[in-house]
Parts: sequence; C-alpha cells; structure tokens
Amino acid sequence: MSDDTPSTSLPDKGKAPLDGIRVLEFAGIGPAPYAGMLLADLGADVLRIDRPERARLFPVMNAPIERGRRSLILDLKEPAAVETVLRIIEKADVLIEGFRPGVMERLGLGPAVALGRSPRLIYGRMTGFGQDGPLALSAGHDLTYLALTGLLHAMGPGWRQPVVPLNVAGDMGGGGAFLVIGVLAALIERERSGKGQVIDAAILDGAVSQLAIILGLRAGGLWDRPRGENFLDGGAPFYRTYRCADGKFVAVAALEPKFFAALIKGLGLDPWEHLPAQLDRAQWPILHAEFEGIFAKKPRDEWAALFDGADACVVPVLDFDEAAAHPHNIARATFMEVDGALHPPPAPRFSRSELRALAAVAPGEGGEAALKDWGVSR
Repeated sequence: MSDDTPSTSLPDKGKAPLDGIRVLEFAGIGPAPYAGMLLADLGADVLRIDRPERARLFPVMNAPIERGRRSLILDLKEPAAVETVLRIIEKADVLIEGFRPGVMERLGLGPAVALGRSPRLIYGRMTGFGQDGPLALSAGHDLTYLALTGLLHAMGPGWRQPVVPLNVAGDMGGGGAFLVIGVLAALIERERSGKGQVIDAAILDGAVSQLAIILGLRAGGLWDRPRGENFLDGGAPFYRTYRCADGKFVAVAALEPKFFAALIKGLGLDPWEHLPAQLDRAQWPILHAEFEGIFAKKPRDEWAALFDGADACVVPVLDFDEAAAHPHNIARATFMEVDGALHPPPAPRFSRSELRALAAVAPGEGGEAALKDWGVSR
C-alpha cells in the first residue's frame, strides 16, 4: 500500500476540521490508538511510531482502529532514534502516548523534555489510573477500571454476578474519547495562551464522568435499589429487553408516560382493567411477568413491524450484520464496508467539513514520506 492509496470517505465537502494539525502517536493498544483514529478521522496528519517487534508481529489487515496514520519504525532504546523523535516533536502539534507513568521519562521523551523542545506541544497521556495516586503504576484493563468506579457493580441482574460489558464505556468512551476531548480543548486554549500543556487522561476519570446522570439519580433518591432493580439497569419493566418467540430479543425503552401508553396499546393491553400504575415499583414484578408472556408469543421481527412508527421505543435487538442492514443505518451510512469488513465511519458529522477514513497501514509504511512532509531529518 502506498502513501497515495485512495481514501474511503464520506462525500467531499471541504477541508477536515483538523486539517494542518500534526499528531505524533506512540503505538499501543486500546484507548490511545482509538484516540489516534479519531484525530485522523477529523483530518489530523497522524504519524505513528512503531517498535521493531511490532513490525514483526503486526497482522496485515485494515483494522478501523489502525486507520488514518503513517508509520515510522524506531527502536527507542537507541539514542539516535530518540533524537529523531525529538526532531519530530519540534514539528508536531500534539503527542499522544499510552504507556504506564514513567516510561516516556525513562526513554528521554517525557513532558519536560518534549515541551522544552516545543513549548506549544499538546502532550496527551493515556493511562488507566492516571499519572499519580496509589494505583498509578498498577496493571489493569477496561474491566479493572470499571470495577473501581461503581459502574461495573451496577450492571446486570441482581441474582447473578455483574455483567462484563464490551470495552466501550472504559477504554473507548472514558479513555480514548476523553483524551481527544482534552486534546481539542488544549488546542483551543493554545490559541489564547500560545503555550502547550500536558493532558492526564485516565480511563478511571472518564468512566466516572459518564456516570453523571446515574450519580444524579442516586443523589435524588431515584437510584436506591440493589443492582437490577432501578430505572435504567433492567429493573423497570418498561426499560429492559424481552425474549421473543424465536429466541431473539426486543429492547423496550418506554420511560415517559406517553411512550408507556403506546407500549401498552401495542401489546394489546387495556391499562384500565388490571395493570398497575407505571411507576408503582411494588407492582413492577406483575408488569414484568405480563410483558414477558406477551412478547414470548410472537417472533422479534413481527414485534418490530408492529411497533414501527408507534413511538413506544420498542426496537429489535440486532446483531452487527443486522445492524448494518437496517434501513436507517443504510440511509445514514452508519456503517461502511471495507474489503468485506464492517467499519465505523468518521463521526460526528459536519455541515462544511469533510471527514476522512483513510486506510490502515502496516508498521513502517509511509513514515519516511511523513518525515519529508514534516521537514524532519533523521
């Protein structure tokens, strides 16, 4: 694959929002590469530093999280490689790394050195626990961080252990996305101050930030039951999933009274005959049993058709292939296909700016051209 490989992109509208912004990314896994993908999607010129061992192990694939960069292989144990990175830093607007605290400092590439070479540099640090605190140097993964926020404890029915979620609330949402928020905010602030700064992005912090509405409900006494018995954790019979006759599921999210009324109507029930009030928690088991019995009588897609356009907030629970084929997702190009594989397109969308989804590259591909473009000599 060459540097002039055509991009898979949304319709051309103009320059991307981050056009002209140069980002230096140190290869890693999980949230830091996700941040690199997001910045590349928004138009930043991202140069990834890959280790020699990664070049040997890297599978050749067009993984979405790897897309949009050029890559340079450097052995950072070599002084000449470190000096090359410092020259790159002088030309970069942003640096992102996802190592444990202290690793970049030991390499001679810590914030003090980097900002000494480029005072306008935005230095983004992505970790699980943050740069300080008793656990800062501890190992962990998405599940580790969620367990220490209260978020994991709140997931799943009360009669079994907490449900292990996909690593989106922690790694991607609380980690990579919050790092990008920090980078964008720091770039705006730099326009006023003319100075760079260090961003300490911790998955733990970002995950807790996403709990804002839940902590608000808890403070107001509206989230005071055990796991699986509250409004938004499956406890409410009008906010949960139900198994249908074919073993597939529908998702019901009829929180507001008007949506609940549409749900009742669609289920063929008479609210005045025997149903308890929607918010009478003591009677929720009755509603659970009633809804379970009715949804089990028809296949999922029959229920989906019945509730289509009814404003009852009842939709089918789709797998990935079904989601890609859903009419709304097709109309908005919510998924895109690259070499037969599903990819997420760039998000969010802009009225004037073009968002790009450039192909992924293997380690070492395009890096020398990037050095030339950035005006950096080894």
